[in-house]
Amino acid sequence: MRLPEPPRRAPILLGFSGGMDSTVLLHLLATDPGIRATGLGAIHVHHGLHAAADAWADHCLRACTALGVPLQVVRVEVDRSSGLGLEGAARAARQRAFAAALDIAAILALAHHRDDQAETFMLRALRGAGTDGLGAMQQWRPFHRGHLWRPLLDTAGTALRAYAQEHGLRWIEDSSNADDRHDRNFLRHRVLPLLRERWPHADAALARSAHHSGNASRLLLALDHANLAQVRPTAPDRIAIPELLALGPEAQARVLRLWMHELGLPPLSDNGVARVLREVVPGPRDRQPSYTWHGATISRWCDSLHAGSAQSSAPVAWTLAWDGRCPLTLPDGSQLILEGNTALDAPIQIRTRHGGERIRLPGRTHSSSLKHLLQALQLPPWARARLPLLVAADGEILAAGDQLVSDRLARMLGADPESPARIRWQRA
Repeated sequence: MRLPEPPRRAPILLGFSGGMDSTVLLHLLATDPGIRATGLGAIHVHHGLHAAADAWADHCLRACTALGVPLQVVRVEVDRSSGLGLEGAARAARQRAFAAALDIAAILALAHHRDDQAETFMLRALRGAGTDGLGAMQQWRPFHRGHLWRPLLDTAGTALRAYAQEHGLRWIEDSSNADDRHDRNFLRHRVLPLLRERWPHADAALARSAHHSGNASRLLLALDHANLAQVRPTAPDRIAIPELLALGPEAQARVLRLWMHELGLPPLSDNGVARVLREVVPGPRDRQPSYTWHGATISRWCDSLHAGSAQSSAPVAWTLAWDGRCPLTLPDGSQLILEGNTALDAPIQIRTRHGGERIRLPGRTHSSSLKHLLQALQLPPWARARLPLLVAADGEILAAGDQLVSDRLARMLGADPESPARIRWQRA
């Protein structure tokens, strides 16, 4: 058995459980001169969920030492209250450990094989997944600061076992893998063997279906990105409703899901998508219907949808002092940053809005109502309420976040025409 070439040369970090699959991959990687030349290490995630977890970590250390592969053992806390179930919470903890350990531009290698792909396809089909979910696992994809590589994804589990026996490899047998109360184990030990009796190549056929679904998903994703760019012409957290409605219903749903993904917000369920399209999008222009889930919210304001973290309706009043020398973290987690200069001419106050403020913009001889100017920018009420105000010692309003800058502050920041400074408000 030979490993396929990685799509690019970079140091490789193997996710090593000590089971048969990852033991075979460890041996294949460690005996490949090209892989060793670019750098090879391994990581074992100690979940602490099994009585033998310490012994497993010791086994992994011995296996890696025998092949001259440096191993890091990372202990994690599994959040049993996450709502993901024990398996899902352990997987999430493992993913966080992998992400933290992976160097920039490095490759995380995992030992999933063709049988795993078939099981994943069936599990997702039974949960009613669409094309994206049925694409199952990808052989190569971006992962945090680097990439994730599954070099054995086209290899049958029987081939891995034959390789392990041929080379006299020793591995961990996790007794929980035989417990068919878990969905994946039920498929592995009871459903797939029955399918193979009738269709001997069932695993390969299901894996091919996953491959075709993945190809279709990637084509659809390219279209989704184009549609999202079309309906989101101004700000990342804002979608224009008329442009969204110009798309078909299926495209609208996919755009909303991609939008959430790009904003780093929790994914929308089918019911969530339906409620946004049914209750929020058609809402009256002068109202603010919204849908909130898992700490995130989508609200309508005028002809736009706005998405972000769910927050209380009225921010607590606060006041801070700032001289611009360092970024200032505000109570809501956002930051004010002075770019292009080392400090402000004099310290200023940063505070929440009280109402009734006025600001004189560049090129104007009189001040204007801050409320009316923000309305003209079509900022929704909840965004206006949270804009930090920059206030001079004499009480004059210098700026509202980075949305409106006064004539006075503009002249202060632009004192050096060669390199004008600016205030940036970085949202949380």
